[in-house]
Amino acid sequence: MTPLARTFAVLTALGLGLGASAYAPDAAARTQVSVQIGVAPPPPRYEVVPPPRVGYVWAPGYWRWDPYVRRHVWVVGRWMPARHGYYYRAPRWEHYHDGWRFHDGYWGR
Repeated sequence: MTPLARTFAVLTALGLGLGASAYAPDAAARTQVSVQIGVAPPPPRYEVVPPPRVGYVWAPGYWRWDPYVRRHVWVVGRWMPARHGYYYRAPRWEHYHDGWRFHDGYWGR
């Protein structure tokens, strides 16, 4: 095998390996983010929901804790492409012991 062919084979193997490691099927792609702080989120803002769009689901706005400015920041709602066979669970804050816990939004069955 020539040095050029060997280099090409090694780069191909690395590319395939990295590509395979980045693949995550839908069922395994779900992640859960949880943040706990001692500051209660403000009340939700009123948002005017635009007219329905075929093939999309409305994800309502929510308060996100920003550790850099040390306060809640509003994230506006948006349309997300619908996923057949799934429902969207919006992000939410829950009172937990002596603080507040944030649960990121996700697609569930």
